Amino acid sequence: MDLIQTIEQFAWIGWLVLILAFLVIEMLTLDFTFLMLSIGGVAGLGSDLLGAPVWLQVIIAAAVAAVLLLVLRPPLLARLRRGEDPTPTNVAALVGLSGRVLSTVSAHGGQVKLSNGDTWTARPEQRGELEPGTVIRVGRIDGATAYVHREEEESTA
Repeated sequence: MDLIQTIEQFAWIGWLVLILAFLVIEMLTLDFTFLMLSIGGVAGLGSDLLGAPVWLQVIIAAAVAAVLLLVLRPPLLARLRRGEDPTPTNVAALVGLSGRVLSTVSAHGGQVKLSNGDTWTARPEQRGELEPGTVIRVGRIDGATAYVHREEEESTA
């Protein structure tokens, strides 16, 4: 019985530690998830200071965090990412690029030179082989392998 009373008496310390931990994680991630959890922790701390039992504090903190995650976080993320450059970068920028086959591309490998100047190990997306000189287009990238398909004649004209 003394343990439960001690936990209830010092629950505010646990809430403060939880809030601070969530805020530190939020500063590292910048995703608003842990910010909403820390605000839920503030609600739990507030209910503790008003004399609510520990089980009710946890329910209040979880409910506030859930509502904030579902209602407030999506518009905040949209506003934060409003000015981002939508141009794909890194590997995502390679999908859709055209190029030419350097060495025969088969299920076992081959090489292509893309229009950006990069040379990639390649495999065909469909069955068959692509001979050197064939104009190709990148369908997807998996690891260090470009999966390519033959470029349609009407789109190259």
